[in-house]
Amino acid sequence: MTDTDTGPATAPMGRRERKKAATRQAIADAALLLFLERGYDDVGIREIADAADVSTTTLFKHFPAKEALVFDEDADQEARLLAAVRERVKDQSIPAALREHALRYRLAPAGGDARFTAFVDLVNNTPALRDYLQGMWLRHTAALAQVIAEESGLPEADPACAALAHFALEAPRAARSHDDPRQAVTRAFDLLESGWHTLACDR
Repeated sequence: MTDTDTGPATAPMGRRERKKAATRQAIADAALLLFLERGYDDVGIREIADAADVSTTTLFKHFPAKEALVFDEDADQEARLLAAVRERVKDQSIPAALREHALRYRLAPAGGDARFTAFVDLVNNTPALRDYLQGMWLRHTAALAQVIAEESGLPEADPACAALAHFALEAPRAARSHDDPRQAVTRAFDLLESGWHTLACDR
């Protein structure tokens, strides 16, 4: 799903790249609209291709699996995740920065954007999408652990960095079954904060 935030400035794309990006966006938009209207399991690949006015071959060139149609910004999401640690405000701890990121990008805010809330509900109510999303996020564990090590001054191979990265990415999934997922995420990160603080004091 496209996010409203803009990243670092990039070089202008050529005509071919713009056309490819526009086609990819049209496919993703058509898929999300159909999924929100009828449910993920009740929409077929050919229907999505027809709605986007492309062939199924073209669709699969851009998206290797049906689940990927819903999550079309994997690289951008990893960049935002790592930036949350690298660009955190002065004196903010790494767990606190990751908590803010999780609350902003992984859970629907109370009274927030209706489209984003509908997207989160779609994912939470579709097992295939929940599993794909979690697998996608956990693919970022190694990159996040490396940045945590860099920012904390710990060795890259320190298991504490990998552990914090893993549990920070796992916490939102574990919180979804709670009546108040945002509070549950906050509680989980309070525990991570406490453990990370103890580690820092022992150094």
